[in-house]
Order: sequence, then C-alpha cells, then structure tokens
Amino acid sequence: MSKVSYYTEEGIKKLRAELDHLKSVERPKASQAIAEARDKGDLSENAEYDAAKEAQGLLELKISKLEEILANARIIDESQLDTSKALVHSTVKIKNKTNGMEVTYKLVAESEADLKTGKISVSSPIGKGLLGKSVGEIAQINVPSGVINFEILEITRD
Repeated sequence: MSKVSYYTEEGIKKLRAELDHLKSVERPKASQAIAEARDKGDLSENAEYDAAKEAQGLLELKISKLEEILANARIIDESQLDTSKALVHSTVKIKNKTNGMEVTYKLVAESEADLKTGKISVSSPIGKGLLGKSVGEIAQINVPSGVINFEILEITRD
C-alpha cells in the first residue's frame, strides 16, 4: 500500500516534467544503446550490452517509482488549511532555545525538500516535530545528536 503525499501545483508539474523527460528522451536513448551493443556481436561476452540492459532496467525502475508517486500525489488546496497550526506547506519561523538561533523552514513533501531553499520534508525529524504546533508552543524534537527545543515564532502561508 502506497502512502499519499501532498504537493504544491509546482511540485506536481516538476514531477510530471521529469517523468515525461525520462519516457520521451531517456527511454529511446536506452533502447538505442542496447541496439548498438547488440550489433557488436556475441551477446554472451558483450559487456557493453549487459551495461546497456542494466541501465535500461534502472531507468524503468525510476519511471515506475515516479508513476507511483504521481498516482498517490494530491495537490493541497491551501485556502482550506488551518493557518494557526504548522501543516504541510506552512512556512514556520522557529527559534532554537539552546543557542537562540532563528530559522525559517517551509514544510513540504519529501520529494520537494531542498534545504538550500529552506524547504524541509514533513517526514524529517524536525518536520515531524513541527507538525500540528501553534505559535508560542515549544517543539521538543529528537534529532541524532539528542533533543532540541524549538519555539514556534511565526506560521505563514505563501
């Protein structure tokens, strides 16, 4: 049973574009590489053919996984979400109670996560710890180095 993931429209478009690229560009390239390797003779001792077949298998696996993700993807109607709590697609400003450092994260689906742009997965330890919290609450989050207390300073929606 696959789990449902929630995405922005932009995230869904990105996944569909990647899937289209794999099917329309990479799949024909893989077939062409197999055909070229096959033309080189004896398949039992043809390392190039084996490598091309393995690459095709990995490509098909990637296509299959993307299709499964898209089949279970749901677009969030952000106008229907409770803005008083940290939920998927919330932008949350938090303060580390230990060192006083303030950080802002957007909570997103796992495949949309990108720490460089401040997007963290709701399935990450920090993401899980922030879900459902309101402004002023303290989130005790278990991370590999121990427990960190974060104060929720602000919750917004883009």
